[in-house]
Amino acid sequence: MNLIRSLINISIITFLSRTLSFVRDFIVAYIFGVSISTDAFFIAFKIPNLLKRICAEGAFLQIIIPLLVGYKQKGKHHTTKYFFSCVLGFMIVTLFFMTLIGICLSAVIIFLTAPGFLKQPKEFALAVELLRITFPYVFFVSLSALTTAVLNIWGYFVIPVFSPILLNISMILFVVFLNKFFSMPILSLGWSVIFGGILQFLYQFLFLSKIDMFVMPKINFKILNISSLITKVGMGIIGVSANHISLFINGILASLFISGSVSWMYYADRLVEFPVGILGISLGTILLSLLTKSIAEKNMKEFSQLLDWGLRITIIIGIPSTIVIFILSRPIITVLFQYGKFTRFDTLMTEQSLLGYSIGLIAFILIKVLSPGFYARQDTKTPMIISIITIIVTQVLNTILFFVSLGQLGLSLSISFSSWLNVILLYWYLYKNKIFVPQSGWLRLFVKVIIASYILSVALFFILNIMPPWDTGSVIYKLFRLFLLFLFSTIVYLIALFILRFRWNQLNFKVSN
Repeated sequence: MNLIRSLINISIITFLSRTLSFVRDFIVAYIFGVSISTDAFFIAFKIPNLLKRICAEGAFLQIIIPLLVGYKQKGKHHTTKYFFSCVLGFMIVTLFFMTLIGICLSAVIIFLTAPGFLKQPKEFALAVELLRITFPYVFFVSLSALTTAVLNIWGYFVIPVFSPILLNISMILFVVFLNKFFSMPILSLGWSVIFGGILQFLYQFLFLSKIDMFVMPKINFKILNISSLITKVGMGIIGVSANHISLFINGILASLFISGSVSWMYYADRLVEFPVGILGISLGTILLSLLTKSIAEKNMKEFSQLLDWGLRITIIIGIPSTIVIFILSRPIITVLFQYGKFTRFDTLMTEQSLLGYSIGLIAFILIKVLSPGFYARQDTKTPMIISIITIIVTQVLNTILFFVSLGQLGLSLSISFSSWLNVILLYWYLYKNKIFVPQSGWLRLFVKVIIASYILSVALFFILNIMPPWDTGSVIYKLFRLFLLFLFSTIVYLIALFILRFRWNQLNFKVSN
């Protein structure tokens, strides 16, 4: 398997998915603007989305993949298949009761997660209704994540990456064509989430037949070793949740600020998640399965080389991405969102949050590269401890920055600073225990990337000074200008790297299938 080719394939599909999500956000911003109703939806949707990121796409994937790889490596397909059917049965039962509890306690959950909404009873009631509608999304997307784990183990990386596109299509169609059929148009967003979740699950589940893993759920808690599984999943949830929990708490604090704060932070988070999703998730998807395979084969040299490869890719792409988002933050927000009810004031407020998040962009990606190094070894305890430390530091920073009146900028900065702490602790543990041994050439590579990034910064500042204002012209014209600017940035950076004698074939790395 050629890792660069696999990374490119996954990144292209992820790019299309993320681009479509921006189309979705553009439509939502245009139709609904920044208002009480959008704040209510973003708070309500953030809860099942948080559970999806932490439990389904995070902890459960990190725990289940090594277990399934262990069964697969033993060479008994029927045993692997039976184990998967038991996991599926366990998840269906667990998720059913979790969803039921979430729906019944929606009012309590909104009270705890958005206390600022109590000042506006209509907003509170709307958020509760939206949460009751969207909570079942957790059920379907978690089952979808389980099928992702199985497909990844068998080397099918691209199929699961396409899945989020279905959610984006569902949300766009509901908002554009069906919002008038609801008593409150914003409710169309809630129902679109459920429909999209069902599509995601069915789409991936049907592909399991290609690898003879299409099974019916079975209940057998004995084979799963439930007590051990629950312990590992519990520690895994804490281990992968530092950023997500901190973002969630920030949403609670943002609800205490002026109306619109929740939406401003949501749009900023969506923008910074674009490169994180394309690069971080793509790398994490590839690395977890391959690192687990290396551990199963007791090939620690390959294990270390895989981590080193992931870190190099992150530095080469992450540093210029941070610079582009930081320098072009206002043009990006203006071009993508400043239409209809989304005002210039909303752009300026969203920009503050985006600037804060951009400082931690590389850290967000590095966490997704380093974490599989622990979960592939079935070490859930260390990431859990580091995560707890990170969450505590985030809230201390939130308190400090709150008192210096930085508003939502302070909240985004606290996430960035604590994420860097998370990275340092994860890296230090792997390096100290000689689990990861850096390959030669790091200093030379880092110097080349810094010089090329500096050239990119100078070029961007120069071209921005000669370009017309970004809030003039048609939508197509502004999008075309922004596209040309991104293309210009890419070309400048690649030429600079080429002049500095960096060649992409230096990153070629192949592993056996």
